[in-house]
Amino acid sequence: MTEINKETLSNTEYEFSRDESILKIVKYIDNNDQTKLNIYISELHNADIADILQNLDPDLRTTLVKNISINFDPEILTYLNDSLRDELVEILDIKQLASNAKTMDVDDALDIVEDLEDSDQVTFLENIEEEDRKLIQEGLKYPEDSAGRLMQRNVVALDNQWNVGQAIDYLRTNKKTLPEDFYEIYLINRSNKVLGTVPLGRLMGSKREIKLNEIKNSKIRTIEAKMDQEEVAYLFNKYGLVSAPVIDENKILLGSITVDDVVEVIEEEREEDILKLGGVGQTDLYNAVIDTTKSRFSWLFLNLLTALVASIVIGLFQASIEKVVALAVLMPIVASMGGNAGTQTLTVAVRALAVKELTPSNAIKIVFKETFIGSINGIIFAIIISLVSIYWFENTLLGLIIGLAMIINLVVAGFAGIIIPLTLVKIKIDPALASGVILTTITDVLGFLSFLGLATLFLI
Repeated sequence: MTEINKETLSNTEYEFSRDESILKIVKYIDNNDQTKLNIYISELHNADIADILQNLDPDLRTTLVKNISINFDPEILTYLNDSLRDELVEILDIKQLASNAKTMDVDDALDIVEDLEDSDQVTFLENIEEEDRKLIQEGLKYPEDSAGRLMQRNVVALDNQWNVGQAIDYLRTNKKTLPEDFYEIYLINRSNKVLGTVPLGRLMGSKREIKLNEIKNSKIRTIEAKMDQEEVAYLFNKYGLVSAPVIDENKILLGSITVDDVVEVIEEEREEDILKLGGVGQTDLYNAVIDTTKSRFSWLFLNLLTALVASIVIGLFQASIEKVVALAVLMPIVASMGGNAGTQTLTVAVRALAVKELTPSNAIKIVFKETFIGSINGIIFAIIISLVSIYWFENTLLGLIIGLAMIINLVVAGFAGIIIPLTLVKIKIDPALASGVILTTITDVLGFLSFLGLATLFLI
């Protein structure tokens, strides 16, 4: 009982708290207590160290990194934002970093090396084991964001003719060279081609004399090394995979991708799509002010140009607006409602395209559906805004005109919100990047044009 209580107390004592950890680290640095600082850092998980680094004051972060640079685990960098990773690499000694990377998985080491400057890449590769260097160099030959960059090279692949006993004995004998985490054994022939997989649970539950090919999963989902990581994530999600073998164009086994790697990809792709929809290339909380300003300028400038187009449309009806001031009061409503309705459809469409729920086979049906939804919402909100306008300005014709303009703009917004991302995918442009600005331009221009045009024809 006493032992259990001690263990429970120990687990509670080392539960991570970012604020408490920062206070302790600041205290050790202020007291110049290098020994306690090193001991405390060594007890933290690398993900927690990365969390602390991201929340420290820049000067304090630099001081901490310099203090722990000799024992700095390169894996910490894999948990950091790209811009912050670059900042720390500038502080760290590349040779020391490479020396500390000896225990890293090749896929994690590759994740670090691919973001280094060319000169730093050379230095890093020169200071690691030859076997790891060759594997990393091979990985760098694959396209960025491909399965080849993502895969682990250390896999458990056994002869298809072995039995369960031989497999278990092999695992016990070679445990030092096995991957830290693996879920399946790949069965291969003499040509190193994958013939099936055996889950570890099934292996351990089978008798020793049973052949591995008798308990294997014959239906396997292989991943080509050049496959985009977004497609890899889709396959894992669709088929509920825990791991999958990576093969080359000749079907030869190269490595393996596990679900923990895919979770990171899903998070990266989700973040990337959200940032692109907002016109931001990457998370820039840790970038210098001038760099962040530059990265956002081009998108804002493009939005300025589209706003000028909408202003030109308004300028065409300047005389009408001067005669009926109510037009100036009401016209933003039509454009705003169109933009919001279109954004709703656009968001659903981009997400559906990403998870392959929206495909060429059902595209026409979805286009009609979203256009119809736009029509229904258009009628509902047309009635509401018409009644408000009639009561407000005591002008029935004005109320009917803004109602009709609302219907037109919401119908077009629903149609454009789905057809724009479909068209961009067709011409191989990322819909998350370009859809928003196109949609905003269409709904603004059409909103002003329909309302002011109808008012000019029937009211003035």
